[in-house]
Amino acid sequence: MRFYFVNLMVLWMFFSCTDKKNTEIDVSTINIDFSIKRYEVDFYNTTANQLPNLKNKYPYLFPKSFTDSLAISKIANKDEQELFKETQKLYKNIPVLKSQLASLFKHVKYYNTNFKAPNVVTIISNIDYNSRVIYADSLLFISLDAYLGKTHRFYSDYPKYIKENNNKENIIVDVANSIINKQVVPLPTRSFLSKMIQEGKKMYLLDMYLPAVPDKLKIGYSSENMDWTLYNEEDIWKYFIERKLLFSTDTKLNKRFLENAPFSKFYLQNDNESPGRIGVWLGWKIVRSYMQNNDVSLQELLIIDPEELFKRSKYKPKK
Repeated sequence: MRFYFVNLMVLWMFFSCTDKKNTEIDVSTINIDFSIKRYEVDFYNTTANQLPNLKNKYPYLFPKSFTDSLAISKIANKDEQELFKETQKLYKNIPVLKSQLASLFKHVKYYNTNFKAPNVVTIISNIDYNSRVIYADSLLFISLDAYLGKTHRFYSDYPKYIKENNNKENIIVDVANSIINKQVVPLPTRSFLSKMIQEGKKMYLLDMYLPAVPDKLKIGYSSENMDWTLYNEEDIWKYFIERKLLFSTDTKLNKRFLENAPFSKFYLQNDNESPGRIGVWLGWKIVRSYMQNNDVSLQELLIIDPEELFKRSKYKPKK
């Protein structure tokens, strides 16, 4: 109980700046200050003589194990130079990304006046799609080589559901998610319903932080996947109800319906037509319904018990 109480207090303090829940807000007067450094540009254009200056500029990217000889070898590597050149074709200049980051940081600060925009460092990570964005409080690293476009030849061997989010439009969503995951302290949840709603709360924060971004980008679905979920919403809900999954504590449901995957596992013949993380999408729908039917603040949303939220959401699937 003490652990739960502490988490609630953290959430309350973090989001205690405003009671507004409208996604259409004016952030034009909010001041934010952040820089963008192009590490990949500096690194792959440096020489052995310039390396000391580079290390002074980016000390956090040069651990003791990363010796000068390794750095020079990496810079000279043909494959890495090709990756750098391909990245430069799309990201030689990044005014759009800078504008998107500024808008995101302003929205985050609107809901939390204590938020300090991190300084941004763009990098190349050899297409590490599991670490596209890393947020470490004062620094935020973006691996631009993971966003060359889903049809790029570098991704030819990647699963389709991974490639779907390798577009430049996905960068700002991944950045927002990295911030949200730091802000929202995990609450003790056991039932499948509670886990769905906890994920739905994070998705609702995306609504607040990225009001102009389409839903399909927020959830990481293709247009076909999005259409599928909307068309089958009632059947998905019936499946969960009829099999009594909502209050189940079976952890296998996490992989089936909550974790990133090529499709959700209903164990039906047409499973491969569904998108993964269908439970996250449904939790999002429930949370949206709750916010539409209850006059509550954002901080109240984040601390309410998931099952209590469900009772008050008045959620009904679209037929």
